[in-house]
Amino acid sequence: MNKPLLGALFALALTGAGAAPALASPAPQADTQAVDFAGTVALSNCSGSVVRMPDSQPGDPALVMSNGHCLESGMPGPGEVVVDEPSSRTFTLLDADASDVATLKASKVAYGTMTDTDVSMYELTSTYQQIEDEYGIKALELQDQHPEQGKAVTVVSGYWKKTYSCSVDGFAHELREGDWTFKDSIRYTSECQIIGGTSGSPLVDDATGKVVGVNNTTNESGEECTVNNPCEVDESGNVTVHEGIGYAQETYGIPACFGEGSKLDLNAEGCTLPKP
Repeated sequence: MNKPLLGALFALALTGAGAAPALASPAPQADTQAVDFAGTVALSNCSGSVVRMPDSQPGDPALVMSNGHCLESGMPGPGEVVVDEPSSRTFTLLDADASDVATLKASKVAYGTMTDTDVSMYELTSTYQQIEDEYGIKALELQDQHPEQGKAVTVVSGYWKKTYSCSVDGFAHELREGDWTFKDSIRYTSECQIIGGTSGSPLVDDATGKVVGVNNTTNESGEECTVNNPCEVDESGNVTVHEGIGYAQETYGIPACFGEGSKLDLNAEGCTLPKP
């Protein structure tokens, strides 16, 4: 997984001198729209984004999405699911130009896990309407349909204020990393050379501007199924390693689990997120 960063010096060591300034994305193609930083957030050790469901209402408490391995309580073990855990974590909200515009505060971890997926969902003390009225920032919408192979996508890192543009290369039946197993993961083409601190970044479909995944890991050194070196396992149990290739976890199933008032309901029809 992309390591949560514990401090700026360690973060800079990962990327080399001079890597911290924001970098512009390549010019968008004719059939895409420019992807910017509006609605993304920086955590203390990871990236994230303010997200809404297709049916979210302006007065609903806003939600921030990141990785399960970015939780302040540490990485959940295999089979562990965190639900409705109090949190006062803060997030730095960015505008389109990657400028810091506000500090948002969580009221709780609504959901977090590293089983089948790698996601955390924080409920904020602010509503979507309050964030839009006060800062002019709209939440990013989660797409509720399975992502498509070949689509142009962008990883938008609020921590680094940097974007990575590539395409959906395909999907891993199972992605195994250390003790964890993720299912139906998105594999990037080689252009997305993600690094530590990009964990939790939204993966945005360039054509629609909607979020189709949450960035979470890359195979750093070619090892097989170890931490920071995930491997793919197909339906027949065959193992494949793609050194230098990054992955995201799909998010299209999340909207079915959040109802009116941004309330989590793991028993809702269509919700397939792991239960405690």
